[in-house]
Amino acid sequence: MQRRQFLQYSAGAGIGLALFGKRQLWSAEADARVEVFLDESAGQISPNIYGHFTEHIGGVIYDGVWVGADSKIPNEAGIRRELIERMRQIKAPMVRWPGGCFADSYDWKDGIGPNRPTRTNFWEGDHDAQRLHEKGAQVFEPNTFGTDEFMRFCKLIEAEPYVAANLRSLPALSFDQWVEYCNSPAGSTTLAKQRAANGAADPYKVRYWGIGNESWGCGGNFTPEEYASEFRRYTTWIPNYGVDLQLIGSGPNGNDIDWTHRFFEEIFGGPHAYRNKGFKGWSIHHYSFGFHEENGHREQADALNFDKGQWYGILKECDLVESIITDQWSVMGQYDREHRVKLVVDEYGPWYREGTELDPTHIFGQQVTVRDALATALTLDAFNRHADKVSIATCAQLVNNINALFLCHEDKFIVTPNFYVFQMYAAHQGADMLRTEVSAPSLRYSAYGKAETFWGLNGSASRNGKTVTVTLVHPDLDQPKDVQIAIRGGGSASASATVLASDDMHAHNSFAQPKMVATRTLECTVRDETVHLRMPPASVAAIRIQLG
Repeated sequence: MQRRQFLQYSAGAGIGLALFGKRQLWSAEADARVEVFLDESAGQISPNIYGHFTEHIGGVIYDGVWVGADSKIPNEAGIRRELIERMRQIKAPMVRWPGGCFADSYDWKDGIGPNRPTRTNFWEGDHDAQRLHEKGAQVFEPNTFGTDEFMRFCKLIEAEPYVAANLRSLPALSFDQWVEYCNSPAGSTTLAKQRAANGAADPYKVRYWGIGNESWGCGGNFTPEEYASEFRRYTTWIPNYGVDLQLIGSGPNGNDIDWTHRFFEEIFGGPHAYRNKGFKGWSIHHYSFGFHEENGHREQADALNFDKGQWYGILKECDLVESIITDQWSVMGQYDREHRVKLVVDEYGPWYREGTELDPTHIFGQQVTVRDALATALTLDAFNRHADKVSIATCAQLVNNINALFLCHEDKFIVTPNFYVFQMYAAHQGADMLRTEVSAPSLRYSAYGKAETFWGLNGSASRNGKTVTVTLVHPDLDQPKDVQIAIRGGGSASASATVLASDDMHAHNSFAQPKMVATRTLECTVRDETVHLRMPPASVAAIRIQLG
């Protein structure tokens, strides 16, 4: 997105007249100005950009999603009822499962039917398994929650299932059979009959399949050429049973341009170019670790103990997702000139060192502050702005883990600030993305003795009928911001706004104080068809504008 210098707009009313006509003038008191162009769109914002990620790790599945049908905790066939209700509130469109790195050590056949074996969980190796097992952590996988339970969860929340297949440790035939189990018509095959015996006669019609995960690392430690060969083998002549399968390749570590070049060259180059039209997605992961120097050592950032420099540092790291999107898209287009393959950002968010989890069984669990809400919001805005490039995104992870929307343990359940972000941004789902120009002075701050800068305001906009939704992130910890929004090609008749903010940059929700950070109504007015509002420091706002 191109940003004009703030001073460009201070030359007076002449600029306002040139851009918007006589009735849409910038006021002199504005700190930031936002233009939304009704006639310029890159297409529809895929609802699947607002997806979520669940992995068999710590308290995500067991204690998070799954409590068991016999539990005293309210549930629907074993799935936590409050989670179902909250997911419906944000119109969750998609859930990715069973991993993550766990997926490439998972045999789907272990998770169906009445007699399910116990296995060692992939994540056991990173922790003191005996100590955690004694405390109740799921370092040994009971396979209680498997394919049928996951599909039931998706049906209850009305979300699309996105399944990550095991490419590292299972043969291609097993993948074929998993597709058959999920999608073959009722009564048609032995696996279809087995599915019926497990409670689902009708096919699940799963469209989205990840072909491995992080294949450069835990998913096989392949070279791009080796992974391309495996990808061909796993995706050639798989049964589709009339389902429009969407196959998603395992992309690079961060913004590794070389990995993408070499894979796409292998797939699309030469006389034997890959012809499977089902290849529709290229997965990238972007975590923000916020490393810093502490006691002479490089340490991973902490979820709750941080200063102003670290506040901005995490936001700046998350903001790199925009350059990753544009860089990867450029490389992909050199081989896939029609851009049939879209980007899939199926793991993203801040990732802090352990120590703030609400229960010791929650491996990689962490608290979620208002800082993480802003980080998540600016990431979603980037996806919106690149709606022509990004077709799917799944926040890592849904519950009791990094950047979660929910934290729970036994009968206790709370929403984090991230839940409110997804609630505020839900109106973007399926709406037409509108080009948006934001003008605001840059922030200046100090981190580890160095002068740094960061943008002062950013966001995205979309249109659904006569309603324009504008979402904005204001990262400044110290100063409020007077914002004006003008609709180019139309005028604003009325507007309302919601804001998420806190006076304390460390603010977060807990079992003791579950509503420490929550949304509230933000005052906004329409004058001369232009929307005026004041955003508090460190805030996210969603503005709903009714067109005249």
